[in-house]
Amino acid sequence: MTGMDPRPDLDPPATVARLIGRYPVLAPPVSTAGAAVTIVLRAGREDAEVLLIERSRNEVDPASGHVALPGGRVDEGDGNLLATALRELEEEVGLTQEDLAGPLRFVGAEHARRFGLTVGIFAGELAGGARGPSARSASEVAHVFWFPGHRLAATETIRTATGPVPSGVPASVYEGHVLWGFTRRILRAFFGLPAEPDLGGRAFAAAAASARGTGTSDRSADGGFTG
Repeated sequence: MTGMDPRPDLDPPATVARLIGRYPVLAPPVSTAGAAVTIVLRAGREDAEVLLIERSRNEVDPASGHVALPGGRVDEGDGNLLATALRELEEEVGLTQEDLAGPLRFVGAEHARRFGLTVGIFAGELAGGARGPSARSASEVAHVFWFPGHRLAATETIRTATGPVPSGVPASVYEGHVLWGFTRRILRAFFGLPAEPDLGGRAFAAAAASARGTGTSDRSADGGFTG
């Protein structure tokens, strides 16, 4: 992933200030990225926590039921990737720039191979006293929850359909929520954890295109960027 070094030292546990402070407040570079996601952080009991969503279940959505960061595809009306990130943040979890402790920081861009597009990644801190995030659209987001950063280091193997047949993939599990694939990969990099084998390929790309052809919105078909 571009723009994510230097990696933080996780001993002692990473704090929000240390994680956010690595990235200057700059306009995102001109990019061909087709989507944007946001890493929203808050101080937890042990270390920094990340806001995650669980996608609503939809039989035509290849990211149905998956855990992901708030985000989605670029719309024609978005002026840049930052506008995409902020729009999706409000549409999915009800947070605006006023709910954040400062402007979003551009972290980098990562290719989501299973969706066949590049995703711009931003990070910000939830402001003290800000309203809590909540699922804004039941058709897209089933739950919102906070994931402790230290849980990213705990790896379990789960079976999921990342290709023609089910295969085992590394995952982190917290209170019944299973984090794997693209979202877990970029969060592990953000928290300075080593990369793990990335199994599978662009298994969701064709399914996502098919879902869009049947009338499912781009955001619900591809917003999870789990692969």
